[in-house]
Amino acid sequence: MENTSQSTNKKALLSLAIGGFGIGLTEFVIMGILPNIADSLEISIPKAGHFIAIYALGVVIGGPVMARITTNLNPKKTLLFLMLWFTVFNTLSAFSGNYWVMMLFRFLSGMPHGAFFGIGAVVSGYLAKPGKAAQAMAIMFSGLTIANILGVPLGTYIGQEWHWSYSFILVGIAGIATLSSLYFWMPKKDLEEIDAPNAQGASAGLKNKMLWALIALTTVGTGGFFAWYSYIAPLVITVTKLPEANVGYVMIVAGIGMFFGNFLGARMVESFNPVKSVIISMLCMTLVLILNALFASNSTAIFILSFIVGAITFSVTAPIQIAIIKAAKGAEKLGSSMNQSAFNMGNASGAYFGGLPMVFGLGVNYSSVVGAMLAFMGAGIGVAIVYSQKVRKNQESGHP
Repeated sequence: MENTSQSTNKKALLSLAIGGFGIGLTEFVIMGILPNIADSLEISIPKAGHFIAIYALGVVIGGPVMARITTNLNPKKTLLFLMLWFTVFNTLSAFSGNYWVMMLFRFLSGMPHGAFFGIGAVVSGYLAKPGKAAQAMAIMFSGLTIANILGVPLGTYIGQEWHWSYSFILVGIAGIATLSSLYFWMPKKDLEEIDAPNAQGASAGLKNKMLWALIALTTVGTGGFFAWYSYIAPLVITVTKLPEANVGYVMIVAGIGMFFGNFLGARMVESFNPVKSVIISMLCMTLVLILNALFASNSTAIFILSFIVGAITFSVTAPIQIAIIKAAKGAEKLGSSMNQSAFNMGNASGAYFGGLPMVFGLGVNYSSVVGAMLAFMGAGIGVAIVYSQKVRKNQESGHP
């Protein structure tokens, strides 16, 4: 902005990206070391999948709760508080000795996730040049995608070769790095006017039916990705029949896809209505997940399909976030945080529904079929939103 230097803006966005790296690391690394955690705690893989779901539940509950708790804090103090909480409980996760302790710490670890990304999205949009809000948000979310390229494979390797607890120590280190960068690089004065408390505006924003429809789209549609990704390790090991070490390589390829898809989504917003962009991505995800179910046994196909699924999934990120912030006018921080909660409701539901085929004795590749169904339902919700927008526009213009 006018009173914020270009250099400061870049460093501030970088600090958000580092936070995104840490969050992406803790959210996704557990999927690569799920069998190791299950063996260590002497539980089944589907039961270990509960750690994925409970983290997501922490995000769902924590998003609006944390946004409310930090209402009177300026954005910089809010982000520092959220990242301190994140660092403490992710580090404590490394010392979990049984199922229930791990469940508790994973839940608490997830609580600041949604608010950090939600408030970070609003801050990044404010720091961006006019018309470049989507690209600024993509920079923040790029930290999450880079985590999947570098951090998650490294954390997976460490967890498999030494002990899964070291993977969470790595998350704690990323949290400390984020705290330092936020403290030194994130401006305070220039962000004070963001989303000042306004009860009337917040109430109107939260009553907008479009906001809730978009949250439903995020919840259902992104569940398709998590139905597949939550069980990527057993898929690679038992269906593709590759050595355990290859799980990390598949996750790297998926992470590279996420990185490119993240910026692709920012570009799509410049050419399409945000919701139409999401519909296109969801339909493509439906097709690719079906192909994954059919060809996951092929060692070449698993790498190609993992790249494509990652790219398609993260092409949704910027468009849906832009749409949510517009729909939640007057309560942008809370609405943006709620969308992150919705994303993780998709995480929880995807992990749960994706695990059901295994409970009933089917192969891990059937999780992709469940994912395709969820993605297709998400596309359907998007079509309904676009149709309702068209009807409203016609009514306002006086056309039948």
